[in-house]
Amino acid sequence: MTKIDTSSPENVLPTPSHTVGPFYGYALPFRGGEDVAPLGHPDTVTVHGYVTDGEGKPLPDALVEVWGAAPDGTVPTTDGSMRRDPATGDFLGRNGVEFTGFGRIQTDTDGHWYVRTLRPGARGGSAPYLSVCVFARGLLVHLFTRIYFPGDEAALAADPLLARLQDERRATLIAREESSGTYRFDIRLQGEGETVFLEFR
Repeated sequence: MTKIDTSSPENVLPTPSHTVGPFYGYALPFRGGEDVAPLGHPDTVTVHGYVTDGEGKPLPDALVEVWGAAPDGTVPTTDGSMRRDPATGDFLGRNGVEFTGFGRIQTDTDGHWYVRTLRPGARGGSAPYLSVCVFARGLLVHLFTRIYFPGDEAALAADPLLARLQDERRATLIAREESSGTYRFDIRLQGEGETVFLEFR
């Protein structure tokens, strides 16, 4: 058996890297995180899909955060996504009335996620979109992307971000309408059909 002298840093071999998590199921998800639209709102839309890895396998422990503007394009400033009782500190959940624009969803065992929200309005010269942040095992830094909605081809063509992408890459940012008010958006972390992710500086 060969002994390695570990008395100086240059003699110490690096240890294998470890993946991050999955720790997201603890403390981060909250009851009603997927229900962003006020209860019974007539303009509620559902966006759903799967988070998959480079081999197309579902990630059962990813966390998806979604934020969207209000239908008129304004930025929601209402608190209330994670209300707590001021006396006891107990979680009260959403009040079901106000639109905060924010949702946090944990994927299920099949890697599936969904959010019920209001379709956002256009802001700042962009076509309407939902901002998305993805946390998943193996990611040292969370990923940012967008979900655009089909329907207004002129707005999509004029969007400054989409206009810079080739058609194949552009398609990874546009949800697919499945039925009236229901859209499919899969998030592929790597490999063929990888979702376009954004970098903020």
